[in-house]
Amino acid sequence: MSTTNADSEPAGETEPASAKGPRRRPPSAVPHATVAERVARGRTARTDVPRSSHAVFAPPLRADPIDLLESQAKSRVPELVPIRYGRMLVSPFTYYRGAALPMAADLASTPNSGLRVQLCGDAHLSNFGVFGSPERRLVFDLNDFDETLAGPWEWDVKRLGASLAVAGRENGFSAKSRKAIILGTVTAYRMAMREFAGMRNVDVWYARLEIEELMTRLGGQLKRPMRERTERTLAKARTRDSMSALSKLCHEVDGELRIAANPPLVEPIRDLLPGEDGEALTEELHELLRGYRQTLQADRRVLLEGFKMVDLARKVVGVGSVGSRAYIALMLGRDSADPLFLQFKEAQPSVLERYVGKSRYKNHGERVVAGQHLMQASSDIFLGWLHVARGIDNQEHDYYGRQLRDWKGSAEVELMVPEGMATYGRMCGWTLARAHARSGDRIAIAAYLGGGDQFDRAIAEFSEAYADQNEKDYSALADAVKAGRIKAQTGL
Repeated sequence: MSTTNADSEPAGETEPASAKGPRRRPPSAVPHATVAERVARGRTARTDVPRSSHAVFAPPLRADPIDLLESQAKSRVPELVPIRYGRMLVSPFTYYRGAALPMAADLASTPNSGLRVQLCGDAHLSNFGVFGSPERRLVFDLNDFDETLAGPWEWDVKRLGASLAVAGRENGFSAKSRKAIILGTVTAYRMAMREFAGMRNVDVWYARLEIEELMTRLGGQLKRPMRERTERTLAKARTRDSMSALSKLCHEVDGELRIAANPPLVEPIRDLLPGEDGEALTEELHELLRGYRQTLQADRRVLLEGFKMVDLARKVVGVGSVGSRAYIALMLGRDSADPLFLQFKEAQPSVLERYVGKSRYKNHGERVVAGQHLMQASSDIFLGWLHVARGIDNQEHDYYGRQLRDWKGSAEVELMVPEGMATYGRMCGWTLARAHARSGDRIAIAAYLGGGDQFDRAIAEFSEAYADQNEKDYSALADAVKAGRIKAQTGL
């Protein structure tokens, strides 16, 4: 017998815990199906929803993507929303990065296998990267979980495949090269899922992609320019820590370290809310920090207690996230040469909620943290959540916290050549399969995918069709700006 929660929600959405008290409801029994039953479930799903059907992108009644983007803007910081649009207008690929909600709406109209996992919800090419594990090893994994929620596993695969088509077009790759890249990526996903289906549960949990091991394995296969560029990227990632953030983001004021203002991208709380109001809010934030600390693992709470918060600022981050509230906190340990930068990022409802149902977590910060722990092989030691009952705008907000920098690095997609994107795509495909295998029924999914390449070819066809739609949506956003319907601030 093998354990599985195949007939229930993925594990990340089943039994939400709370730092304030017990679970909202008692845990339900977990079904235990045999391997044969799980294989049969996958094959039945394949009969009901043929693999070739995933090639189709023909929504019967499509929502206006600009309407959807504007609906998100209503809950964001008004003066920052134009920056979001400006960043999305840089290229069709940056538009795609910010358009998780329009694509979620589109995916809801596509064939559904009925096999659910914990989804990333925004598994595009730039949301994979390297970061430091607690063991101080560079690992490759998914790195953005703002939209994580339980849903059909193929949605993440389609988001990844379409991102390769969009990025490949932007880099001038031929249609033949793009197809080969997407096929290689989806094949890597399918083969990895078959591998995980045959592994013991605990072995799946321990599986991860360590960069040193990967470079040893791939080093001889990479052309010299690509290998040297990769090594430079990895070396740069190892320097991205709190010390490097200190030199970039801080200066001394009357002998004290403070976060330097760089409006509108970095704005200290003392500038956003000066005087007594700002002082009162800072004191309140110290209380909130104590609440956040309680969501951490016990040993990490002890570690964090050794740091004192000395400054706080609002910071603009990402593309799709711009306009949601994000803050950075400068913490100091033994002295000024022992900094720790924490980032507290607002967690709003996942864009998937409209189409797959609400999360069982009341706090969306906890939803993000639970999903990240479930999908990642190794997560930030300071990953936790908090709830703000009264923010600067006197509104309630959920947040999740983590280190601002911890050996984080990502590939420069715009500089990739076909060979490089193909290799990177295969890494992403393997990683996504591993993430899905941790929460969903990997045996049923592997049985659904089968040994042939029907699903791979279907996703390649879907990806090109969606890249066509993405270009139209990008033009629609540009037209909306020209018509004065929305405002965009570029260059930031």
